[in-house]
Amino acid sequence: MTIKIIFAITLFAYAMIASQAFMYMLSLKQMQLSLGANAYTEVRKLIDVSMRSSFKYVIYTALLANVSLVLATIKTPTSLVFTSATIALIALIVEIILTLKGNLPINDVINVWSVDHIPTNWSEIRDKWFTIYSYRQIVSITGFVSLVVGAVFGVK
Repeated sequence: MTIKIIFAITLFAYAMIASQAFMYMLSLKQMQLSLGANAYTEVRKLIDVSMRSSFKYVIYTALLANVSLVLATIKTPTSLVFTSATIALIALIVEIILTLKGNLPINDVINVWSVDHIPTNWSEIRDKWFTIYSYRQIVSITGFVSLVVGAVFGVK
């Protein structure tokens, strides 16, 4: 029963992470790509402030729950639950590294822009942000799908 509870918490936290990726795929990326420099800068700044204040708790919860799930299932390393939890944990770590080394530094650059001082290459910076974020989408969705597979086919 303990593993099922940890699994449910992990899956729920991971679902919040993956939902961000899905929302960007469905609409947020296209919306931001259609904005001009000033509007894009304002939207990016607002999203960054909001995400930095609250999303870190989702990441911490997912990381703690995912590590707990791997540790709780390590005695059965050939089980689907252990395998799916391990894949999800690796994906989450990659997601965190991409965020810390890629998107957050770009956000820091964008956050100092003002309406009067947006660089002429702003769209290249935006595109670099989206390129890194695309990799994050791949790993977060991979981790989430791995957990779903483990939940559907591995939990007894």
